[in-house]
Amino acid sequence: MISIFKTDVTSKKQKLKVIGCLVTEYPGHRITIDLDDCDKVLRVEGNTFEEKDIITHVNEQGFACMMLLD
Repeated sequence: MISIFKTDVTSKKQKLKVIGCLVTEYPGHRITIDLDDCDKVLRVEGNTFEEKDIITHVNEQGFACMMLLD
């Protein structure tokens, strides 16, 4: 499963904070944030996550996060 989210993460420090939180919750998943993309895209690849839970975890770190539609 691959899910794509729009975020408001803008710096490398923020990116590392969000990814660190998500990797702790979802070990073995591939998680990236593209700071060069206008939507600051968060991409999560793995088999055992719910999209709403990813949004909740990012929001708890103080950042906006929403699903990007196909």
